Amino acid sequence: MSKYFHSVELEADLCCGCTNCLKHCPTEAIRVHGGKAKILSERCIDCGECIRICPHHAKKAHSTTLDEIKKFKYNVAIPAPALFGQFNRLDNIDIVLTGLKKLGFDDVFEVSRGAELVSEATRKLIKENKLKKPIISSACPAVVRLIKIRFPELCGNVMPLLAPMEVSAKIARREAIEKTGLKSEEIGIFFITPCPAKVTEAHSPNYAESSNVDGAIAISKIYPELTHAMDHLTEIEPIAQSGIIGIGWATSGGEAAAMLGEKYLAADGIVNVIRVLEELEDEHIRDVEFIELNACSGGCVGGVLTVENPYVARARIQTLRKYLPVSMNHLDNRNIDDMKWTEELEFDADIFRLDEDIVKAMQMMSEMEDILSGLPGLDCGSCGAPTCRAMAEDIVRGKAKETDCIHKLKAKIQNVYDQLKNTI
Repeated sequence: MSKYFHSVELEADLCCGCTNCLKHCPTEAIRVHGGKAKILSERCIDCGECIRICPHHAKKAHSTTLDEIKKFKYNVAIPAPALFGQFNRLDNIDIVLTGLKKLGFDDVFEVSRGAELVSEATRKLIKENKLKKPIISSACPAVVRLIKIRFPELCGNVMPLLAPMEVSAKIARREAIEKTGLKSEEIGIFFITPCPAKVTEAHSPNYAESSNVDGAIAISKIYPELTHAMDHLTEIEPIAQSGIIGIGWATSGGEAAAMLGEKYLAADGIVNVIRVLEELEDEHIRDVEFIELNACSGGCVGGVLTVENPYVARARIQTLRKYLPVSMNHLDNRNIDDMKWTEELEFDADIFRLDEDIVKAMQMMSEMEDILSGLPGLDCGSCGAPTCRAMAEDIVRGKAKETDCIHKLKAKIQNVYDQLKNTI
């Protein structure tokens, strides 16, 4: 079995081999052979760009179903703040939270509460001046995995704090145990997620062996039932316990603004994120203490598992925040160490290792460079690989052949034709 869990899946029957996904994948994790795309498990970061770009809906994200809550005696929903931007004319977050309880959850704990705690912990760590700067946020799991795969020199810059999802899950579980007296395994913590990367994070976290989240339900999957439940509420419970800072995490720039300083940078959209990381790696970005990066355009409101236009959702979030307090959650006696990663982020070298034998690997690298020099360098994707370099790597790995390159094949056919012509 593969050691990599992924929420993004390919439905081969719907795939037409059009190469749209091939050209947009940020980690070159897709190949097209035999008229069908294939996702390379070890390189996929579950950003969802292939889902977003596929015109045939052949890429989909696996997520937990609402029926999963029946496995537990007590269930807590932990909704992402992006959920609040999905509903038209919403003026009270408690309507959404009460709606979740009507769907069968016993309690609700806003992830925006955890976001406020993470923001305060981040401010304290920056003030202590012990972390490598500029500090890169660890909130977006797709970005963390991208760094792990493509930018090894920046692994030490990633903030070693749990994401708000995990902090909220930890606290929600602890409070549920105290409230009910049940065992931890009898309590289900379910994240209402805007993106597939967080589904993957709940199953295979970057920061530890396991997560406190038992399942991640897509916003798009729960939206119809939740809307119906909200429309038929007879009473609204006063549940909300988060302010401007926590709700602001739903959109790009919200986390960075919570640093309450000026030396920060926020970028969203995977192309822009890669550009920032490349400039960071080349040390072109200076005088910045904190960097917020979101793989989805607009931030979490732009996740592929949301239902609303991200710009509309962003406007709704801004309206909701208008009359909220700045923050309702504080560290108090909570220990920041309890919010830190238990494992360090390390570059996954196995992904690019051509062979376990270093001598053979060097020979393969030399062969790869020779093959690359003979390829046209057009990066057209017609061969089923995203670039000519990727094509050369596939060839030395035995997963492709040079004639898969349409230009090389054309030249070979022309050469045969010329030889036949000269013999006539």
